[in-house]
This record gives sequence, C-alpha cells and structure tokens, in this order.
Amino acid sequence: MSNTLAPPSGLGGHTPSSRSGGVSPMSRSGAVTPLESQVGGHPGVLESEDGSLLIKPALQKEVDFYHALSTDPGFSPLRPFVPKFYGTLRLEGQVDESAPAPEPGAPVVVVEAAAPEGEKESIVLENLSHRFLKPNILDIKLGTALFDDEATPEKRARMEKVARETTSLETGVRLTGFQVYDLASGKAVNVPKSYGKSITAADLPDGIARFFPIAHSAPAPAPATPQGTGLPADVLAPILESLREDIAEIRAALADVHMRMVGSSLLIIYEADVERARAGLHWLEEGGDMDEEDEDEDEEDEDADDAKKRVGSPYIVKLIDFAHTKIVPGAGPDEGVLKGVDTVLRLLDGRLEQVKAVAAETGGRSGASA
Repeated sequence: MSNTLAPPSGLGGHTPSSRSGGVSPMSRSGAVTPLESQVGGHPGVLESEDGSLLIKPALQKEVDFYHALSTDPGFSPLRPFVPKFYGTLRLEGQVDESAPAPEPGAPVVVVEAAAPEGEKESIVLENLSHRFLKPNILDIKLGTALFDDEATPEKRARMEKVARETTSLETGVRLTGFQVYDLASGKAVNVPKSYGKSITAADLPDGIARFFPIAHSAPAPAPATPQGTGLPADVLAPILESLREDIAEIRAALADVHMRMVGSSLLIIYEADVERARAGLHWLEEGGDMDEEDEDEDEEDEDADDAKKRVGSPYIVKLIDFAHTKIVPGAGPDEGVLKGVDTVLRLLDGRLEQVKAVAAETGGRSGASA
C-alpha cells in the first residue's frame, strides 16, 4: 500500500440512509498506518492518517459485493447495517518488508514498485471505531459453514473440523477476538483469536461478560481516576438494551435476503469512557439520529479532532467481511448465519439480566464486579 494513495475509484457509495456521498478527505500527505484496533480478520488493514478511513486489501468478490450492495435490490435490506464504502484504491508501491516495524501511529515504509498481476485491490471503508474515545471492540464470526463452494475437498474437510471443534457448528458463532479498555492505564487489553477457538458453547456467556464487564464499586471517597474495566451497571444496561434492538433488526434484514455468507462477522463497538458513554445515552434519549450523525461526520471542513469529540451513539453494530458472500435467489436466507445471530441475542439477554440485577442491587450506582 502506497503512502501516496491513488484517488479512490467508484466514489458515491452507499451510506446507511442510502444517499450518495463522496469520500472523506484523506490526509494531505496520504500517509497510512497499521490499524491498531484490529481484533479479527486477516492482517494488513491500514487506516488513513486522521484515522477516519480503513484501507483493506480485498478479494475481487468483496469489491463486487460492495458495488452490488448499492445497486442490487436483493441486498437492499442490508444497506443500513454495513460500513460506508467509499471505493477502491490502486497500489502505487508496496510495503518495504525489510524496514523495521513502525512505532504505533507511524506511517508504514513504502517502496516504489509495480503492482503484480492479480494483486488484491484495496477497499476504502469508514473506520467504525474512529469516533469513540476508548472503543471496546468485539468481532463475532457468524455462521455454521466456514467454507464456500469454491473450497477444495482438503479445505472443506479442514474447515468442517474447525467448525466441529469450536463453537461455530453448534451455535453459529465464534468470538474471533476483542479488546476492552483498562481505564486505570488508559490502554486497550486484547483477547486474541486463540481464546475464541479454545472455548466451548457453555463458555460463551463468560466471554460476553468479559466483553461487557461491570465497573467495580468505588470506595468512598471515590478515587479521582477510573478503576479497572467496565461501565457502571446503570450505563451498561441501556446500552445493551438498545444494542439488542439493533441486532434484532439485523436479524430481520438477514432473514429477508437470499444469500450465503461465509467468514462474515458482527462487529460490536461501544464506548468505555464512562462520561462519554453517559453523554451518548443522553444523545439517544434526546432522539439522536444515526443518519444525522453520519451527515455531520461528512462535513469536509470539520477538524478531525473536533469531529472525534462530538457526542453520538455510545455504541455501533455492523456486519463486516464479505469476501465470500453471494446472492442466491430463491434459495432462502443463510440459516447458519441466522442461527448465529439468534445465539448473540440469547447471550445479550443473559448478560442484560445480570447487569440489571446489579443495577437494582446498587440502586443505579456502579455495581460490584460481575
């Protein structure tokens, strides 16, 4: 990926409100950096210097999916539930593999080179975590099938074994990876992919609880700095309730689309900063509109730092990763994916019940660790 990025092609992609829109401006230098908050998927995802855009190497099938999403009526129910697509980028160089690993936030080193024949294009998407101050991020792999029609017999057998030995076949989900902020240190703590591959279906509620921790009670007088991880129960409960409603809408949309999804995920992000999360809940209670929020973020003359500080929804949930997604008219929805979403809804119901119990015990104040 070049740090002198060629202009995105195919601009005017969809947005959640299905309106046309241009690409958000790249930094003047065109510099790109490795995505620090990536918790799932293949390595190599980059972000623009201001952090608002992702640049992701993609198979042609995924490029085709994003273009079809805007034009194929078969995909229309999904449009509100995927990241904004701004087009594709050409390679004008390649990462210098001999260069030392860059420091966090530093541009990658690129050398001039012709793109090899058959090289992947890169798609440009909105960075869903950009507007969060301290984003807690969870990637949930959906579906019971981990291979598509083009898989070789060897790969089919291998992926069937992976599905049986993980939670995918039984539940339709696998916790691919997640990060949760330690508020005392101000740093994100990552839980790797190996965790999701090692647990059983019975362990999934614990995994969800680890991603949605409840803040420890603060001794009196309260410390001046945040302690541990998690939001107070009275903040976390309404976030979980609203998040569940959105995922139920995603489930309804998936039930209306005749397609097959392999390797796609449900990406959940919520704000770990307590005061910002409270402000986000107030924004929702006041009737905050996600479409209006998107339009505000498209203002080109807005300073990036100011835009990031603007209060909006305290969470977001989207479907991501469509390298092996295709429309199959008349074949019905993907039952394996629907099974996975149903599992997520049940897990959220269980965690919400726990959080509400803590909120009731503490009278709406920060609860004990759960």
